[in-house]
Formats: sequence, structure tokens, C-alpha cells
Amino acid sequence: MKYLALVGAILAVLAVAIFVVAFTPLGNSLLKPIVEGKIKEETKLESKLETFLFTMSDFEVVLELNKENIIKAKGKYSLFSQAFELSYEVALKNLESLEPLTTTALKGAFYTNGSAKGDLAFFEIDGKSDIGESNTSYHIELTDLNPTSIVAQMKDAKLASLLYLGAQNPYATADIDLDINFKNITPHLMDGDIVLSTKNGNINPEFMKSDFNVTISDTPFSMNLDAKLKGDDIDYNYDFASNLFKISSAGRVVPEPFYADLKYSLDIKELEVLKPITSADVRGAFRVNGTLKGTKESLVAIGSSDMASSDTIFEAILKDFAPASIKAKVANLNIAKFLYMLKEPHYADGVLFMDADIKDARSDKLDGKITTSIKKGVLDSKFLTKKYEFKSTMPSTTFNSTTISTLNGNSVDTKVDFNSNIANIDIKSAKYNIEDSSLKSDYVINIADLGKLFFLTDQHMRGALVANGELSKAKDLDLTFHTKVAGGKIDAKLHNDDFHADLSNIQTTQLLHMLMYRELFSSTLRAKLDYNMAKSKGVFSGHVKDAVFAENQIFDLIKQYVKFDMYRENFNGDIGAKIDKDDLLISLDLRSKEASIITKDTKLNTKTQQIDSDITIQAKKDGISANLNGDVDSPRVRVDLEKFLKSEAGRKVIEKVNEKVDKLFKKLF
Repeated sequence: MKYLALVGAILAVLAVAIFVVAFTPLGNSLLKPIVEGKIKEETKLESKLETFLFTMSDFEVVLELNKENIIKAKGKYSLFSQAFELSYEVALKNLESLEPLTTTALKGAFYTNGSAKGDLAFFEIDGKSDIGESNTSYHIELTDLNPTSIVAQMKDAKLASLLYLGAQNPYATADIDLDINFKNITPHLMDGDIVLSTKNGNINPEFMKSDFNVTISDTPFSMNLDAKLKGDDIDYNYDFASNLFKISSAGRVVPEPFYADLKYSLDIKELEVLKPITSADVRGAFRVNGTLKGTKESLVAIGSSDMASSDTIFEAILKDFAPASIKAKVANLNIAKFLYMLKEPHYADGVLFMDADIKDARSDKLDGKITTSIKKGVLDSKFLTKKYEFKSTMPSTTFNSTTISTLNGNSVDTKVDFNSNIANIDIKSAKYNIEDSSLKSDYVINIADLGKLFFLTDQHMRGALVANGELSKAKDLDLTFHTKVAGGKIDAKLHNDDFHADLSNIQTTQLLHMLMYRELFSSTLRAKLDYNMAKSKGVFSGHVKDAVFAENQIFDLIKQYVKFDMYRENFNGDIGAKIDKDDLLISLDLRSKEASIITKDTKLNTKTQQIDSDITIQAKKDGISANLNGDVDSPRVRVDLEKFLKSEAGRKVIEKVNEKVDKLFKKLF
């Protein structure tokens, strides 16, 4: 009995201690710093319990999260039945200061007050709030601490205030009414409806311009949503109408497991206004309508559109909401309007057709074919001339093209047939690797009239040209170029900025004819060119074989007075040039058995067309030295008469030289 009495005494002491600690002012004062410390830890704020009072049947708590944000609660409770009845007040006057607790940016103020009554098994909350400057009331029922019923009414909430609450600029203003009536929100047993409507809606032009660089006029709008929830089904009807766009959708959605059977329609007069939502920098009109039906595992989207004045239809199958397969046909798409929509310059006019059949749209397992054709294409010559700073106007250029792209895994293999009145381009296989963005392609280019390339080359030409090669772009850019021209061939390659070309067996007469130069001599030319495009520097070196000159007055004079026929001579020798941007340093050393033509360090500026050259012509023992200086088309010519007069030929032609030599050099060079 002694032991039982001792245990009873200990338990009595413990009960009294617990009562004192939990339900007396002394005990509350002991618990208050402990609870306050825990709140600070959880809220990450300098929270303070202004009031902390618990008795056996009553309590009152005033929590100051910070000076401008206070939560109050007081009421009665039964410790044994777990029943309670309380009133609360939440006054958050500075939401921005609560970011450590909310972990998201909020602004403005929020106020709500109300009462809660019941026990832990079932209780009800009734309250009011001014959220978004509204007049809001709500009734919530909770079973085992889980919400099972919600009835709420929001009247005249201000959209701008709600946006500000979410730290957003007031992109739009509107008065919002929202009615929520859920008799049951238990999963799979839902029973209720949602009705939302707006009035006095208007999109704010000022913030659309400042935040998204979108210029619009005042845009009034209205929005309505009527949704009924029954079991797992949500039947809804949604409409958004404004003078810039209209969106409507209606049908049935099951959230879990997901199922949808709905129709949709978008009629957008100006896409720019949706930039805040889509983040897409596009503009212009766009209309699409269609249906969406299926499950998460197989969702079928069907639609039609008149995008860029086209006739477009499509069908996409989505698995886990990602495209699995796509079929689409586009007819009569206006290229100019499409470029306008993408905010691209007006490069061309034309009509585009596309037929896409992608059996597998997964990025790493692509399987399908896309055929695209452009008809009645016309390049905007005026715009392209200005954009690329052509020295002369690009001629009117018409074109049409067909491309066939085969998708296989990470690779897209494209065949191209491009035809225009300037050039035709054929590509049998252009392989693009999506994973590493590398490209490898062959090409054949056919130019029927080189004269039409003057806007690019700034060089008058005639004749035709056919060239082929390969292009590859991965870490480095590599391009090869092969063509047969002027009786010979040119093989060239580009590696990033370094260009190299080999000229073999070029017939100079044909080359000069193609370049529309005076056909001064015929020969076989072999040469190399190395040029760095970034530095605009390079070296040209060549060898001339069996050069025979055309008729000219200097050779006629030499033949007449020196009795030496330069026309019978076959010259061989080297030509070279150092290139430094617009400046060329040229050398020429042509020799036959008894004659030579030599110039060293001739300076030529291709931009100013200025030349400075010393040249020497030797015929047997007689020679003529001269300097050419000034404009390439009409240089000043000075002859070294002293050396020439000492020769036998000089003494015979001294009178004629003074009159004619200037003209002779000009025509020769």
C-alpha cells in the first residue's frame, strides 16, 4: 500500500505540474518563448507572440509575423471532446515583407475574418475577405481536417488589384464575379459548379507597350466560365471576347484518370496582344478551330486554320501530352504574310504548299516525311540590295522550289530542287543532325547567264557556269567547289575563314572573254589562291604557258622598226599578287627565247581603281621601260626615253613614240 500511495502521489504531482504548465498564466509564460521560437524557425520571420493565453476551456493568441502583419484567434474548446468554437482575424497589410514565408513575390494587403466551429472529426469555417478589393464570403466544411465542401462568393473583385497582389503590373482591368458552390469536393465524388464572369474589362495599352513592346489601342473584353463538376466529370463552357481576339471552348474533362472531349476556337486579330501569355514574338491575324479528344495515353487534336491566308488542316496524336505523330497539309500559304507574322523582313513573295506525315514525332525517334513547295516566288530585290549593300541593284528574281525532308531518328535528310531566273540549285542530300546541330550536304549550282550576277560580283561577265561541291558545318565550316570553266577547271575549298583555290589549264582567251576583258593574249594558266576572309589577306601565284599576244600597236612598232615579230613568241612565266584588303601588289615575269615582259611590285587598289606600275618590254637587245600611274582606265604613262633612244630601234621611231606611246600603253593595259 505504501508503494501505491507513493505512485499516486507522484501522478498527482505530475498532473498538477502539467496543469500549471499548460493552463495557468505561469505555465503560459513558460511555454510562450518555446512556441515563439518554433514559429520563428518555421516562418523564417522575426515573429512575436503578443498574446498567448490558454486555460482549460478558453484560449487567445495574437501572432505578430512582423509589425504590419498580424493574426488573431480566440475562443473556447473542450480538451476531452476536442470540440471548439473560435473567431479569427488575419490582417496582412504588407504581403511583400512575407516573402521568406510565402517563397513567392506578393504585394499589397489581404484581410479576412470569420469563425470556426466543430471538432477535429468535422468542423465548419465561415468568413469574409476583401481580397482584390472584393466583397467575398465563404463557407468551408472539413472532415478529418480535409476540405469536403466549399461555398464562396466573390463580388466586384478588381483584376488590377489581383494582379498587383501577385506582383504583376496591371496589364488589364476588370470587375470579376465568382461563385463557387461545391457540395462535395471529395475526389471522384465531386458535386458542384463554378460560375465566373467579368465586366468593364479593358487591356492596358501603356503596360503592354512598356513591358512587352506591343502597341494596341484600348481593348475592352468580357470573359465567362460556367463549369459543372459531377463525380469525375467537368462539363464546361468558356468564352473570352474582345475586339482583338475571341477564344471559346466547351466540352468535358476528367482530371484523373485524364480524359477530354472538347471543341475549341481561336479568332485572333492581333497575335501580339497574347505575348504576355505565350511569350511568342509574333503578330498579325490567326484563326484556328477544332476538337481535342482522348486520354493522357492517346489524345487526338484535330484542327483547321487560315494562317497567312492558307488552307491548313492538321491532326496530332499526343502521348503524355507530348506530340507522338503529326499529319498536316498547308495550301496557298502567303509567304509575305507569314514573314510578317514572324516579324521577319519582306524577303520574298510567293505561295507555299506543305504535306507533312510524321509517324513518330519524338525528338530522338523521328520518323516521317515533309514535302514543301513554293510557287510563284519573287525575291524582294530592292530590300535585298539595301540589306546586303550590293553595289548595283539586284535584278528582278523569280523562283520556285521543292524540298523533300525525310526524318529518321535524330537526322533530317533533305532533297532540294530550287530554280530561278538567276541560278538553279540542286541538293540530293542535306543531312542535319538535330542532336549536335551539324549539317552535311552536296550541291550543284547551274548559272545560265553569268551577266545576271553583276550585283554580287561587281564584274561584268558572260557565258554559263556549272559548279558542284559539298558543305559541312559542325564545329568547323567546310565547303568544296568544283567547276569546269574556260577550257580548264577550278577546285576550291573553304575551311572556316581560309579559302584555297587551284586553277588548272585555264585558257586565258576564254577567261578574258568570259570576264568581258580585251583578249590580249592566249595561254594556259595554272594558279593557286590562298585567302583569309576574316583578315581579307591572301596570296595569288600562277604560271602562264605558251602565251601568244593579240595584235597591239607596241608589238607592231617593234615588228616594224626592230624587225622582230613578238607575235611569234611563246611566252612562259609567272604571275603573282599579294592581297591586303583592297590593295594588291602584283608581279609579272613572262619570257620567250628572245623577249620578255616584266613588272614588279605593281600597286593596285581595287576600291579606288588606282595603279602605280613600272613595266619593261624587251625585244632581243631593245627594251622599253615605262611607268603607269593613276586611274586604271586612263593611267598617265611615262616612258624611259633615255634607255630606249640608245637602242637602234629608238633612233628610228623617236618621232612616232612621242605621239603614240601614251595611247599604246593605255590600250595594252
